[in-house]
Amino acid sequence: MKIAVVHDEKPGEVGMKMLKSIAGVLEKHHEVFSVPLTPNFVEKIESAGIDFAFNIATGGEGHRRQFYVPAILDFRNIPYTGSGVSANCLCIDKSLTKVVMTDSGIPTPKYVCFKQSHPVEEIDFYPAIVKPSCGGSAVGIWADSVVSDRIELERAVKRIHREYGEPALVEEFIDGREFSIGIVGRTVLPILEIDFSFLPAGMERFYSYRVKQYLGEKTGYICPADIPEDLKTKIESLSLELFDRLDLGDYARIDLRIDGQGEPYFLEVNSLPLLVPDYSDIVKMAVAAGWEYDDLILAILDSAIERRR
Repeated sequence: MKIAVVHDEKPGEVGMKMLKSIAGVLEKHHEVFSVPLTPNFVEKIESAGIDFAFNIATGGEGHRRQFYVPAILDFRNIPYTGSGVSANCLCIDKSLTKVVMTDSGIPTPKYVCFKQSHPVEEIDFYPAIVKPSCGGSAVGIWADSVVSDRIELERAVKRIHREYGEPALVEEFIDGREFSIGIVGRTVLPILEIDFSFLPAGMERFYSYRVKQYLGEKTGYICPADIPEDLKTKIESLSLELFDRLDLGDYARIDLRIDGQGEPYFLEVNSLPLLVPDYSDIVKMAVAAGWEYDDLILAILDSAIERRR
């Protein structure tokens, strides 16, 4: 089978490692070549005569355009790995994801979304965390993004409007343990806990941009997470339900927090998580499940092939 690994035009060091690693796995079984998401992407895809696309292109700009490739491939009737247009659009906008969660009975923190044209009204839940409604990789989340009163709230919301030109999502901050759930096909991988207790004193205990991007080596990752079996079962069941409600495809990562009473609160969903060896959370979960990196990549491809039949 001829498979194109579709990637961002400028993937960067981490992205290039992912691209080479995925291509290396697929080359053992298929004819493989890479196709960057450039202005002549359609021409390249059509001239290549591919049978399948392994899509890892986010479209750049903090993942705000990661529906581009699925839209193009759907239009050209080319099958691909990962979620389709609607699922990516829902997950890119965290406020839309939370609408689906709420309508589906999936527990999620209280929230409100302030558009630029709307006044910042008082909320009835503090502490709260303020973040851009779209984007990923903790972009737009600072140490002082957790607010405790109206003055701090207005400052944080206006900063999102000013810096990113998009709505600000204000969400009840769950002061508890943080977890990530990986799903591949219909398999829920071992749950991963992100442990911030090893960070330097005075550092925020949540994924701000500086923690996620610069303090990964000081962040602890516990997998499988040490949680009661009944809670694990509940989280797995809710995660699969959310996966289906969002119409996700082949693989995804879901983030949540558990409060002091042991109640889970689902935060957001990454419909196109990174697949970087020894780095990405979903890869860590796969390793805990006893999978090799090859197993993970081929499981994603097999899921996509089976789903397209």
